[in-house]
Amino acid sequence: MSGLKLFRTDTTNSGMTEVVPRLAEIEADVQGLVEAHMETLLSVRFLASEYGTGPVHGGRIDSLGLDENGAPVVVEYKRGVDSGVINQGLFYLGWLMDHRAEFQHLVRDRLGAATAARVLWSAPRLICVAGDFTRYDVHAVREHRRSIDMVRYRLFGKDLLGLETVASVTGRTPAARRVRRHAAGLPPACGQGGALVELAEAVDEVMLGLGDGVSRVRRKQYRAYQRLRNFACVCPPQKTKLLVYLKADPRDVDLVPGFTRDVTGLGHHGTGDLEVQLRSEHDVERAGDLFRASYAAG
Repeated sequence: MSGLKLFRTDTTNSGMTEVVPRLAEIEADVQGLVEAHMETLLSVRFLASEYGTGPVHGGRIDSLGLDENGAPVVVEYKRGVDSGVINQGLFYLGWLMDHRAEFQHLVRDRLGAATAARVLWSAPRLICVAGDFTRYDVHAVREHRRSIDMVRYRLFGKDLLGLETVASVTGRTPAARRVRRHAAGLPPACGQGGALVELAEAVDEVMLGLGDGVSRVRRKQYRAYQRLRNFACVCPPQKTKLLVYLKADPRDVDLVPGFTRDVTGLGHHGTGDLEVQLRSEHDVERAGDLFRASYAAG
């Protein structure tokens, strides 16, 4: 991984030994490792491997999945550097958008009819996992309107895998951020409800400003903010508060009644085990460190 060095401590001799990074022997090793643990590594539920696209298209998609927001995901792998991985992935993503019924049938077979009915076709994603990418690859993905994640991998020793997000593109134009209320899918501001809508807009601006490559995914029950994975989910305004669910570990937080709550194991919309209750702009400022910690964990 770019610039990262990993060392193993030797408590016996009080020394350190560098764990030298390496690439997989063959591309299939990377694919097999990710597919076996896709939900843990990418927050994507695995659907199919080497999925055939039919005699006319004549291709095979490395991996198909469904992310935590219900968006279709195409995953392509390369052992090392291969400038064709982006175009190849986009080719398959285009095929997927033209074969929605086939994909939903696959989801229904693997995950059930209820999940298939909620597939989020407005936010399809391409994830490219490779040994490395060129600067031309990074530039190329920023010219596309699709959601693309470029993930660099490295193997360390016998049992360590490192993943690094090189670039993450949302597929939305910069103008989408300027019209915030419309882009965030919020109703017109009026009265007390309007104050909470303004509060939701403030949260939206903070989340999008945490770093490059933050994308916003809108579902009926919540708005998700993600890099490679969701790091925050904002539910529609309630009567007096706005609920935000974060990927920050509640065990690492000094919980404050009425402000933060551990919801591990409790059902709620969106993802994340730390609930933050926002009632004012001051609460948004108070939650700043929690938002940043969740962004870093995502």
